[in-house]
Amino acid sequence: MGISLEHNPTLSKAADAFLESLPSEERGRTQAEISKFVRWLGSSRRVQEISPVDVASYGEQITPSAVKPLRSFFTYVRKKGFTRTSLASHLRARRVSPKASVSWHIPRTGATLTAEGYARLESELASLKDQLPEVINEMQRAAADKDFSENAPLAAARERKAHLEGRIKELEAMLNLASIAGKNQEISRAKFGDTVVLCDLSSGKELSYDLVDPREANPARGKLSVTSPLGKVVLDKEKGQTVEVVAPAGTFCYRIEDIVNANE
Repeated sequence: MGISLEHNPTLSKAADAFLESLPSEERGRTQAEISKFVRWLGSSRRVQEISPVDVASYGEQITPSAVKPLRSFFTYVRKKGFTRTSLASHLRARRVSPKASVSWHIPRTGATLTAEGYARLESELASLKDQLPEVINEMQRAAADKDFSENAPLAAARERKAHLEGRIKELEAMLNLASIAGKNQEISRAKFGDTVVLCDLSSGKELSYDLVDPREANPARGKLSVTSPLGKVVLDKEKGQTVEVVAPAGTFCYRIEDIVNANE
């Protein structure tokens, strides 16, 4: 029995109907890629709300092997009348040429900076973050162009976005690890074995976790693995800092309210 869909179904329902329409031998190979896309964009998102920018942005994160099943899905939703936009033409796996690629060095150890140098890096970081919305707007304008395959402005905007994000990651890592010359007080940073108290900035809820080895992890009991997405961003941060965790359902922000040393 087929799935009955309204004119503008959710992404989850459209994906289920598409997978059901496939031969069983093809369904298994396709389902994994479709499910990843649905989780990334949000299962409750309406198909008509999916924009070319959404599709192009997702293309930056996938391998070429994922393109074919996703294009088949986009072709399906258009033929069914769920969207008037030819989303399939906007999906391409990102290809970075040696000439165009920019590899930023992400520091693993802290540096000692002057107060002036630290402030200069903070200013650069703020400036780069301010430029991101402008680049995203450029991508939206360029993605509206009729021919995605020859869309040089979109390719340039995507390249600039990757450049900005790479430099932002480098600066954030550098500033998080840096110490300022002339400051004698020791800064307490979250490390393995410590207890961290976090505030979920979206809900205001306070959470407390012990930073532990993955084999000991049990978030329900307050044991957070240092290799988990949240554990990674909290590790080596200071009290008062805000951290972000990027997940398929969105970005989640936490503020470190307190750090209790394992030896205290």
